[in-house]
Amino acid sequence: MAEVQLGRLQFRIMQVLWDRGRASAREITDALNEAEPTAHSTVQTLLRQLEAKGAAGHEADGRTFVFFAKVPEDRVKRTAVRDVLERVFGGDVGGLLAHLIRSEGLSRTELDELRAMIDEARKDGKGGAR
Repeated sequence: MAEVQLGRLQFRIMQVLWDRGRASAREITDALNEAEPTAHSTVQTLLRQLEAKGAAGHEADGRTFVFFAKVPEDRVKRTAVRDVLERVFGGDVGGLLAHLIRSEGLSRTELDELRAMIDEARKDGKGGAR
């Protein structure tokens, strides 16, 4: 399966589909409008684009199209992170992590969780050279 890259609003539409499982274009528009105004015609256009990319599909329910995600959320996130990693950090995972730690103000709990993940990766032998 090819990687699916999404724009910001396309990702937000997919988030609605991942959260709800299935939704009409109107339901998606209403969900997006809770955070920021989004025209229904824009949502319809973006849904067609998502279908063309293979990220979403639809079924007819009477006269209404009901949309659903065709790609898992983790796959889309992995593609987005890989894109940022390669494009912005030249593939340097440590550089990306250092940037996030320095610039995003991680809480004590988040730092503890990160430390636990690092310790686990070392124990599993996943923290070695690539």
